[in-house]
Amino acid sequence: MERWLIVAMFTQVLLTFIVMYIMGKRRFRAAKQKTIEMKDFLLMELEKAGDNVRVADRNFINQFEMPVLFFIACLTALQVNAVGTVFVALAWVYVALRIIHSVIHLTSNTLKARYYSFVVSSFIMLIMWVLILVRIF
Repeated sequence: MERWLIVAMFTQVLLTFIVMYIMGKRRFRAAKQKTIEMKDFLLMELEKAGDNVRVADRNFINQFEMPVLFFIACLTALQVNAVGTVFVALAWVYVALRIIHSVIHLTSNTLKARYYSFVVSSFIMLIMWVLILVRIF
């Protein structure tokens, strides 16, 4: 079980690197098209770069917000021996929803769908934390 939890964690890390790649590609394209200048990166003033660049930047930042709590939950579960089938399944559902959230955010950016994927993934993570608490008490 622990192995599959670590693979889920790696998948979330891989998502972060994929988003970073997309963000970099969009930034370089904007710089090449002269919609932004290199000096704009000094203070990350990317308003002129367009929504495409700013959305990718925002999605990259998202990878260091709620997913941090996911990583802490997984590491805590490993430490307190709370990793079971349900916990691992929830971890994979969380990661799948984060992938869906990023795909929506980086493509159509449909607010309602993006919102629901975020809310459900957050609820899944809360359940993971409750499972840890149940295990230790």
